[in-house]
Amino acid sequence: MSTIFSKIIAGEIPAHVVAESNDFLAFLDISPLAEGHVLVIPKAEVDYIFDLEDDVYVGLQLFAKIVAKGVKKAIPCKKVGVVVIGLEVPHAHIHLIPVNNVDDINFARPKLSFTNEQLAETAAKIKEALREED
Repeated sequence: MSTIFSKIIAGEIPAHVVAESNDFLAFLDISPLAEGHVLVIPKAEVDYIFDLEDDVYVGLQLFAKIVAKGVKKAIPCKKVGVVVIGLEVPHAHIHLIPVNNVDDINFARPKLSFTNEQLAETAAKIKEALREED
């Protein structure tokens, strides 16, 4: 099952990557609900998050926690919301969304549009925040 996320992992499609490990990847959503909206994915091609092997599932959650701390530090917000829907792309993924109120995480809202340069700047801020966390 090759998806757009598989192509991002393989480097066939560019992405604004904010963090990567051997098993996981985090990159900016190109149709975000907020600046700093990050998708966190396993590199394993599994559609449904609850079909992940237990160690991969736990690892994905821990990786998302690390990335969320970087997002919170880089993007002014009260919290980083966590959403798993899994209908948009048939590849398990977690949305990390900077939020200040409950409406900020409403997927029915119009998505934001940022230029490639703005996305690159946001990714750089999050990467820097993650480096400072180490």
